[in-house]
Amino acid sequence: MAARRAVVFAYHNVGVRCLKVLLAGGVDVALVVTHEDSAGENIWFESVISLCQAEGIAFVTPADAGSPDLLARVEAAQPDLMFSFYYRNMLPASLLAVAPAFNMHGSLLPQFRGRAPVNWAVLHGATQTGATLHEMTVKPDAGAIVAQSAVPILPDDTAYEVFGKVTVAAEQALWQVLPALLDGSAPRRINDLAQGGYFGGRKPEDGRIDWSRPASEVYNLHRAVAPPYPGAFTNAGGQRYIIEKARLSPLERSELPAGLAVVDNCIVGVCGDGRVLAISSLLADGEPVSPAQLRERLAGAGA
Repeated sequence: MAARRAVVFAYHNVGVRCLKVLLAGGVDVALVVTHEDSAGENIWFESVISLCQAEGIAFVTPADAGSPDLLARVEAAQPDLMFSFYYRNMLPASLLAVAPAFNMHGSLLPQFRGRAPVNWAVLHGATQTGATLHEMTVKPDAGAIVAQSAVPILPDDTAYEVFGKVTVAAEQALWQVLPALLDGSAPRRINDLAQGGYFGGRKPEDGRIDWSRPASEVYNLHRAVAPPYPGAFTNAGGQRYIIEKARLSPLERSELPAGLAVVDNCIVGVCGDGRVLAISSLLADGEPVSPAQLRERLAGAGA
């Protein structure tokens, strides 16, 4: 049988790894649609463009996924299948009508549909997530499920660590179902949209800490947005502090006001239930803050 031809919309690590799976599986990737890296974003992930250049694959980086030029380019490629692997823009109905299309989503659908699924899963204290390959429809993350692979979220995992697991899960899910996709025998099961829910994108400001909340919630926020994401932050004495590394502590310091404090020469964050976060790395303006420095600054702010 002749190689199946595909157009692939891809970005980020999942885009790189899943594109490599297609190539290893003998798929003729006629065109890749990706993004130029944003100058204002911390680029800590692999480059789809670099992979295309290394493999000699044609690629485009349109600003608008709904442009007539892109539609014409995709139609000209005459794909048998289309895939979206962490491409950031919604694909309009006109593109989805070109060929059967499948998206890789970073959760166990129907849970955590929408944007930033790994971050939301960690924020909500989920103990499991994964990757789901599903049919694409105009409604995001709503099509029938084709394949899934699950991974655990351990109590101290950050979103960055979980994302690494989800990348492997995506690769495994695609690799296992790809032969069936190519011969048309891949299974489908209902994506029950009565379960789970949709979540929107996250902004740096969403990392603001509310110290009145229980320590478990504050810790989940830290894990969900810890670097290389923008980080959970708090303001004290006119200075913004970002938590780089922290752990839940068994200590209770309910006699202290909620917020940053220095206890036994260690930086802690006192939460609304009296429990504390033991903060091993605190940043201000990108530079580490020592317990002595923080103690002095907090004393000065309270003077």
